[in-house]
Amino acid sequence: MWWFQQGLSFLPSSLVICSSAAFVFPYVVGVFLHHIDTLVPYISDLGTTPPERCLFGIMLCFVSFLGIATIYVRYKQVSALNPEEPKMLRLNKAGLVIGMVSCFGICIIANFQKTTVFFIHTFGAFLTFGIGVIYILVQTIISYKMQPQIHGKDIFWIRFTILLWCAVSIMSMAISSFILLSLSGIDSLQRQHWNPQEKGYTFHIITTVSEWSLAFTFVSFFLTFIRDFQKISLHMETRLFGPNLYHTQEQLLQDEQGIPITGSI
Repeated sequence: MWWFQQGLSFLPSSLVICSSAAFVFPYVVGVFLHHIDTLVPYISDLGTTPPERCLFGIMLCFVSFLGIATIYVRYKQVSALNPEEPKMLRLNKAGLVIGMVSCFGICIIANFQKTTVFFIHTFGAFLTFGIGVIYILVQTIISYKMQPQIHGKDIFWIRFTILLWCAVSIMSMAISSFILLSLSGIDSLQRQHWNPQEKGYTFHIITTVSEWSLAFTFVSFFLTFIRDFQKISLHMETRLFGPNLYHTQEQLLQDEQGIPITGSI
């Protein structure tokens, strides 16, 4: 059995692969059609002009679905491993809510382009990466509390390193964006084509490099879930309370021969 066939490890694996593809494929199309600059454009530029905009939106919506599934499975796993620790369970629930909000931000980015509704698009980016980094922080704290009884220290240090790199990328992007705004105004964040001789070009490159660094570091965090998810299996159960859709449970109890039909898949 291959590693990605063990348990539910295909979930974080698919999330990372599809997230990376959602950035790379629209970028290739946009560069080929000369819609965006070749040298590190803003990620948001990938979703502004058809046809790459369509590809970017569809793939990000699918990434959002995979993210919700992965975050929920992680929530159930931590709950099962720490059933009698109230503080851990509260932290785990907070992580679930924060993770879902981050996934909602991905949907906003996919459906609201920066060239049409800039502020809503920016809000979606804040939910995705700003709130998403808080999710990484929560999971890192959970990993710290679960060592060494449930897993080793190595996974904590890997997640902690990713958290630090995300924080550095955010700080770099925030500082360079502020300087760029002061030099070129808010239009500099919406511009798709840059001339290296233009004022603020260096800070534009620093901003875009920091943005791409944040995106791929954020996505790579979910690779750390693969080993955990290899030990999880999915079980679904269907329960029917009558022979047809109009047979209520109360009628079932009154029926001498009415026995619930139980099956599992």
